[in-house]
Amino acid sequence: MGYTSVRGSLESIQHAEKLIGAAIANVDDPIDVSQITEQLPVAIEKAMAEGSIYDPELGGLAIKQAQGDPIEAAFLLRAYRTTLQRLGYSIPSDTREVRVMRRVSATFKDIPGGQVLGETRDYTQRLLDFSLLKNERKEDPVKDEMAQPRTFPLVIDYLRNDGLLAPAPEKANEEEPFDVTRTPLKFPAPRSARLQVLSRGETGGMLAMAYGALRGYGASHAYVAEIRSGELPVKINHPVSGKAVQIGRIPVTECHSVNPGAGSLTEENMYEMTFGYGVTIGREERRAISMAIIEDTLTKFDGLGDQPVENDEYVLHHVDCVESTGFVEHLKLPHYVTFQSSLQQSRKVSDLMKKVRGNSKVGIGGGISSAEQPSSIATATVDTRPAQATHKHDDNPSGYHSHGGYIHSHDDDGGHGNE
Repeated sequence: MGYTSVRGSLESIQHAEKLIGAAIANVDDPIDVSQITEQLPVAIEKAMAEGSIYDPELGGLAIKQAQGDPIEAAFLLRAYRTTLQRLGYSIPSDTREVRVMRRVSATFKDIPGGQVLGETRDYTQRLLDFSLLKNERKEDPVKDEMAQPRTFPLVIDYLRNDGLLAPAPEKANEEEPFDVTRTPLKFPAPRSARLQVLSRGETGGMLAMAYGALRGYGASHAYVAEIRSGELPVKINHPVSGKAVQIGRIPVTECHSVNPGAGSLTEENMYEMTFGYGVTIGREERRAISMAIIEDTLTKFDGLGDQPVENDEYVLHHVDCVESTGFVEHLKLPHYVTFQSSLQQSRKVSDLMKKVRGNSKVGIGGGISSAEQPSSIATATVDTRPAQATHKHDDNPSGYHSHGGYIHSHDDDGGHGNE
């Protein structure tokens, strides 16, 4: 019975699928994917980051198919990614080799190489530009040699040299990174797993968690030592010669956060500042900063802190857009059988409550005489306090469930007992 309506709705489901397809394709002035790629780069970069794949054309296609919904677009890209063959692995990249297009530090005014503002809305007023309605072209700023991409040293290196921040490892970690796409997460998770999940986490969810940590729901009030955007070289080992060769560059945004106050006079190997790292595809600075704050907070507590943002399991399960969206949105799909079961139980509890309330007459002591009790009730006392009561089922190991101000249980003979 429960599945009859589902089978009977197959034709309706197919029509609904055709409707959404027609709504995308049958428009008077369709947008070409190349236009989306050129004019909506930030939206595409967000979808690619959360979809864990870099391909601007596929990103534009996903944005078009999802009608601009970035989470749906990321879902499409993530699904497509699972069909691709894994051909090899890139060599770990050194972000000192990034060709920087934008680079700022919030901790030092004068940094080697200077601050490079680049493209940013940080210093603009958030006012609608109505000239865009007329597609008016604007004059490009003068481009001199200083505007060309360059490489720069890292700001955190100077903090390390001062002994305020833990030094960088002397050699690269030879341990195989945890692969969240092939191996289920285990908690507490290794740092490589945290970074993978956060690097493709949902931007809004990470922003909310980072903001909570800054407001006191987590031991973090970080400073941005440096945030940089540019093109990161991607290298692989040549299949014949075995030498490292560059196969291309991808746009990335990297954030280094530092958080003072971690020093200790008694514990060894404790430095005054802790370090958080964030990196993402494209120019998603908000996302990179949020990732750095969360990563620093999780590292401090080894993923076992009391606050949500300090706990590995809470953060890593809930920032993934595909997992969280899938679970929330599945609630609108048929739950006919399970709800009928809950509905029957709720009706039984509601009837019992009506019986108790309808036959209860509170005396001076708050008791009910046995003559006034319904036949299915052994003893009853009205509890006027707002505290929740509990309801016990034989098949419930915890023994009780709360209902309205009464504590009642099932007796062995099937009757109910109220206390």
